[in-house]
Amino acid sequence: MRQLLLLRHAKSSWDDPMLPDHARPLNARGRRAALAMAAAMRELGLSPDVVLVSSARRTLQTLEAIAPFADSPLIEPMDDLYLAPWPRLLELLRRVPETARSVLLIGHNPGLQDLALALTGAKGMAGSSAAAARRMAEGFPTCALAEFSIATPWHDLEEGGGRLIRFLAPADLPETVS
Repeated sequence: MRQLLLLRHAKSSWDDPMLPDHARPLNARGRRAALAMAAAMRELGLSPDVVLVSSARRTLQTLEAIAPFADSPLIEPMDDLYLAPWPRLLELLRRVPETARSVLLIGHNPGLQDLALALTGAKGMAGSSAAAARRMAEGFPTCALAEFSIATPWHDLEEGGGRLIRFLAPADLPETVS
């Protein structure tokens, strides 16, 4: 059984309107949410073997905030993940080495939420947490995490190929509730 973790970048800053979207950093709220998500991931024992991360500044800063991991994962910053639609995200996941048991993908909406919904398609919903799937379908907020169990090899991953284990949003974490 494989594990897929989909993490949307934390809240970014819009303070500098001249800054290109790709270069936007995290804001203070985003940094707090990422640190809270890091604590939750450690508590749940979520430690990836491979991290695929968009090359955008906010995704790289989200990764910095949730690291270090218990193991030393292979980290691959990828331009192709920046604002990628879900079919492209799926295509990139299919290229993950078969030796990887756990993959963390840090990306952007709407592609990330669309991928999560595609993975829980008609076949995948049967084994998924229905309440978590409903919450995820309603929205995938910044710094939210979806954990999937994947039964197939990475190269065979397809729509409906994931079983949603949990969906965590920053609002669920005591460290971020104000």
